[in-house]
Amino acid sequence: MKKLSIILLVLIVNLSFSQKGKDFILKSPNGKIEVRILVNDKITWTISHEKDVILAPSAMSLTLGENQVLGKNAVVLNSKTATITTSFDTPFYKKKSVKNNYNQLIINFKNDFSIEYRAFDDGVAYRFVTKKKKDITVKSEEVVLNFDQDYPTLMPYVRDLRNPKDPYISSFEAHYENKKISEFAKDTLAFLPFLIDYKNHKKAVFLEANLEDYPGLFITHNPSKSGFESRFSSYPLHEKNGGFNNINRLITERADYLVQTKGTRNFPWRIVVISENDSDLANNDMVQKLSEPTQIKDLSWIKPGKVAWDWWNDWNISNIDFKAGINTETYKYYIDFASKNKVEYVVLDEGWSLEEDIMKHNPNVDLEALIGYGKERNVGIILWSSWMALTKNTEGILKNYADLGIKGFKVDFLDRDDAKMVQSVYDIAQKAAGHHLLLDFHGMYKPTGMQRTFPNILNFEGVKGLENNKWTPNDDVPTYDSTIPFIRMMAGPMDYTPGAMRNATKSEFKPSHSNPMSQGTRCHQLALYTIFEAPLQMMADSPTAYMKEQESTNFIAKTPTTFDETVALDGEVGKFVAITRRKNRTWYLGAITNWDSRELTIDFSFLEKGKKFEAEIFSDGLNADKAATDYKREIITVDSDTKRKYHLAPGGGLAAIIQLKN
Repeated sequence: MKKLSIILLVLIVNLSFSQKGKDFILKSPNGKIEVRILVNDKITWTISHEKDVILAPSAMSLTLGENQVLGKNAVVLNSKTATITTSFDTPFYKKKSVKNNYNQLIINFKNDFSIEYRAFDDGVAYRFVTKKKKDITVKSEEVVLNFDQDYPTLMPYVRDLRNPKDPYISSFEAHYENKKISEFAKDTLAFLPFLIDYKNHKKAVFLEANLEDYPGLFITHNPSKSGFESRFSSYPLHEKNGGFNNINRLITERADYLVQTKGTRNFPWRIVVISENDSDLANNDMVQKLSEPTQIKDLSWIKPGKVAWDWWNDWNISNIDFKAGINTETYKYYIDFASKNKVEYVVLDEGWSLEEDIMKHNPNVDLEALIGYGKERNVGIILWSSWMALTKNTEGILKNYADLGIKGFKVDFLDRDDAKMVQSVYDIAQKAAGHHLLLDFHGMYKPTGMQRTFPNILNFEGVKGLENNKWTPNDDVPTYDSTIPFIRMMAGPMDYTPGAMRNATKSEFKPSHSNPMSQGTRCHQLALYTIFEAPLQMMADSPTAYMKEQESTNFIAKTPTTFDETVALDGEVGKFVAITRRKNRTWYLGAITNWDSRELTIDFSFLEKGKKFEAEIFSDGLNADKAATDYKREIITVDSDTKRKYHLAPGGGLAAIIQLKN
């Protein structure tokens, strides 16, 4: 990947840092954020933004085998500071490139370890680095988050019934609970990312990045203080089949350590993103900036795009002369639909093979015929697999299907992020890249930046998406939709699977397996294709439904899945969000609201000055509060001076494609 610019300035004398004994200060480039690191019997850091305390003194340590605690009574050898300004290309992202400017402090300690701190204008991060010659055993890591007040939070809790005795089995699907720090649910864990709401409109989101060969971070409440402390899943020693259709691997015995790993390595980043305006959270690149660069030299074969998906709509197509279901005729129908609408892929979900052995096909599905049929029509085939089935012979399975002409795999039912699972995910990504296969880690696994390292990973689930909404009538979906762009989406792309054509008001929504619907309006669904980041983006409804709503389908088909520029126009966490993204010289705009109707003014000043643009706009119809499918389509001329007010119905939305006029 082409590096656009690099400036590295190592500071031997004090610039924006000062050191007094064991007290270190690191400031952000704009000077608003200050990090104070104190090294005494423990190592703590404190974060402030101007006069506001973002994080009260909070300890960090890493415990290795033989109870060697890196961070207890640590002895400083030396420290180095630097100011770094660089940028890097991001071809499968919400912008073409990412600027990366930060001040850095590295403190080197006795016992062959260091801690690296980085201060950006929008947040801070730290990580442990060890430099030991032999392999090490990590027994535990201490990540403490203390606060000076009992602030409100938006927290996603672990909710999983497959193995109640093991809190680390998780689908990473949960709505956010709005509670104060002191009200953290007892006897449970929460997962990242989560949000703290401070005064003066400031907010912070807590994340992690570069999670390689290491377990994911969970938190629990520290009852003795106003804050949280870390929990990690120990390394699995023994597993058994369980969960849905017996295709999960449930842990029956864990080790007394987190991971056995290389002695010289970087550990995951612990991140605090700080915002003064909610909309800034909806266009944040911190996880990208703290992830390892790509390990794939040739990216030309990686093709993002949209996917006609079968499972959500229950293969429910009609007005045909064959029995719809998991069979060759049905998938040819999906391929024909995809080809006609220039949709790049069709996924064959659960049922095309045996669940426990994906080398054995459903006799009703002629896979080779479908691959050839799709190739003639420029439609690629992606296959569903459980993680368990794929890992029985990863290399052999990937090679077999790559040789047949498959374009990628949708991997399901991971439901863990212990070190063994993380190691497996990296292994699958590397082997898939070797066979030019795309990946969608749909199976309840949240991103932590590895999509930059392995760009053939185009999507992750780890979100309570439309698939889940299908059967949960009591969920407040529009509020969740208006929340995740500010929290979950900061971690990486989301396999939310939007695109419902049967749309319902709050009072009319009901679960349906074969004719599923969405909460909120048609325009809410259309807007999600711009708002929700997903280089591999599903079209959840059936081809029959889309062909009945060709006007909406045309709009979805024209919306790309990666972009050159992103502008977060406006938003408030949990209430509404408006985002516009550019691909080449065309802009795509999406706005959604929770169940509150609202008036939203769109300022088109993001457009190129002096140019006229033609905007195709889908807005909620006058009766969308009663008939959620009601919308208005109009074509208007706009320029950078245009401001237009739109009414968003309850659960409503606004979607637009804005093209430069000839």
